[in-house]
Amino acid sequence: MLENEHMHAQVTFRKIPRSETIEAYIQERAAKLETFCDRITGCHVAIESPHRHQLSGRHYRVLIDLTVPGAEIVVSHSPDERLANHDLHAAIDEAFDKAGRQLQDRLHRQRGNVKAHASG
Repeated sequence: MLENEHMHAQVTFRKIPRSETIEAYIQERAAKLETFCDRITGCHVAIESPHRHQLSGRHYRVLIDLTVPGAEIVVSHSPDERLANHDLHAAIDEAFDKAGRQLQDRLHRQRGNVKAHASG
């Protein structure tokens, strides 16, 4: 599939400066979700830094809202507050990994339901 054929994720930065590098990374991760499901109709990702800790540095929250036919998958990932200097790329990876698992679970349930109805 050509790159311009991939879904385009809408990215919002809250309380942190917009970064083209981070936005490109998010687009890359969003495109990988299409390997699980080519019917994703929308993807909104919000990156925010709710507050800065004096001792442990900045923590990031990543929110992903995926729209697929008949459903919406919402993932919120906030790193453990005890982790020092949590990396933004790691937070993005963890959120997208979680979204991928939820997307796969949904597809498996749908396929299972279709099979159950067909055999019953």
